Amino acid sequence: MAEAQVNGITIYYEDHGAKEGQALLLITGVGTQSTRYPQAFVDILTARGYRVVKMDNRDIGLSQKFTEAGIPDFQAATRAKKEGRKADLPYQLSDMAADCAALLDHLGIDKAHVCGFSMGGMIAQLVAIEHPEKVLSLISIMSNTGNPEIPGGTKEAMAALTAPRPDPNEDREAYMAAMVNTARVIGSPAWPQDEALIRKGIEIDLDRSFHPTGFARQYAAILATYDRRPHLQKLTMPATVIHGIQDPLVPIEGGRDTAANIPGAELIEIDGMGHNIPPELYERLADGIETATRRAAA
Repeated sequence: MAEAQVNGITIYYEDHGAKEGQALLLITGVGTQSTRYPQAFVDILTARGYRVVKMDNRDIGLSQKFTEAGIPDFQAATRAKKEGRKADLPYQLSDMAADCAALLDHLGIDKAHVCGFSMGGMIAQLVAIEHPEKVLSLISIMSNTGNPEIPGGTKEAMAALTAPRPDPNEDREAYMAAMVNTARVIGSPAWPQDEALIRKGIEIDLDRSFHPTGFARQYAAILATYDRRPHLQKLTMPATVIHGIQDPLVPIEGGRDTAANIPGAELIEIDGMGHNIPPELYERLADGIETATRRAAA
């Protein structure tokens, strides 16, 4: 557990497993902390021989915050993308991808397998596109390409993600209830999680770092990011795309579109999986990661 001064900012990271193991960088989704890759999942990966590096993205968790930048204009970010312009934002997803590449340099890692879920999958794609010299293989989980033609999340899922939540400093229980509801709405229908376990995870994140405006700026960066399809089509590293068939937030079409636009990519569709990683799927996801890393080693 440490901090690194990279790309002009401070990034919190954790480095697990043997230093001589295959480096695997794990990137999280919008507004989420590195705790979303729990230790039990990390232990499975280190037992398979990986050196697992996980990080808090900028503006969330224990990494540097951009509070002074305020809340961005989401409509302006979307409009800029449609017009082919760079949105006026405190940072872009490309900056977050540059953070990842710089962290690997900081750790003396020449190349790594790069894995991300949701927004983290988008960032992982951008690391592969914009910093290909750092990437051994790409694993994109429950993500998409930025293709404006594919369907978005369900109305209920989008509301659960973006609706204003109570301030936990004023009403902790109301905040917890709202977060539990979000977890249930976007979770995996085949593996519903016990409410006590959901609450425990939310409390850990809340006590570790409560920073809601970071979500807003990261979300704006997603809205403003370019369609990655033409660039993904030029990738040469092995890639695996993993997606839940019942994902209500980033529908399965996003995963299928991602795999279709990366030459030689393997698509793994998981029936019963939503927009989360339940413990019952840890081994299966580790297997999926290995489908890419084995091809990189061949």
